[in-house]
Amino acid sequence: IGRSRFRNIFVFEEETDTVKIRALIEEIVKAVTSMAKTYTGALIVIERETKIGDIVNSGIQVDANVTSELLVNIFSPNTPLHDGAVVIRESKIKAAACFLPLTENPNISKDLGTRHRAALGITEVSDSIVVVVSEESGKISVALNGGLTRNLTSDNLRKALNKNLIDKDVPNKKIGLWKVKSKNE
Repeated sequence: IGRSRFRNIFVFEEETDTVKIRALIEEIVKAVTSMAKTYTGALIVIERETKIGDIVNSGIQVDANVTSELLVNIFSPNTPLHDGAVVIRESKIKAAACFLPLTENPNISKDLGTRHRAALGITEVSDSIVVVVSEESGKISVALNGGLTRNLTSDNLRKALNKNLIDKDVPNKKIGLWKVKSKNE
C-alpha cells in the first residue's frame, strides 16, 4: 500500500505541472492572438533550464501570475513596461521591460527588426523559447535555438509551445524537487 501511494504522489505532481503549463500556454496564446489582431508588438521569453537572471535583473520586477490580460496590458503602447521583453519563469511573469542581447548572425534576413533580432539573440545563448508579435505586420513568430519560425497561427503557436514545454519522453524529467524516471528506465 505504501509503495503505490508514494508512487501516486509523483504521478499527481507530474499531472499538476502539466496542467499548469497547459494553462500558461493558453494564457500566452490568448494574449498573443489579441495583440496580433491590434498590431501590438510583443516579446515574451519563456525560461526553461538555462537561468537568465541577468536578463530578469535588467528589467522591472513583476512576479505575477501569467494572465492574458496582464500580458496585453504590459505591451500596450505608451505604457511604462511596453518596451523590452517579458520574462516568464515557472509560470510567473518575473520581469518586464527587459533588455535582450541581439543576434550577431550576419545571415539574418534584412527585413527582421530589433524585436526579432532580440528574440534570436536570447535563444542563441539560452534554451529559452521566445514568442514575438510583429508591430508592423501583426504576425506571430517563435524563436528557439537561434532559429525563427514565422507567420504562425494561434493553433500552430499552441502546438509549438506544447511540443517544447510539455515533453513526456524526456528521461529523468525534473518535477519540483524530485527526479521522476521515465517508463523506459
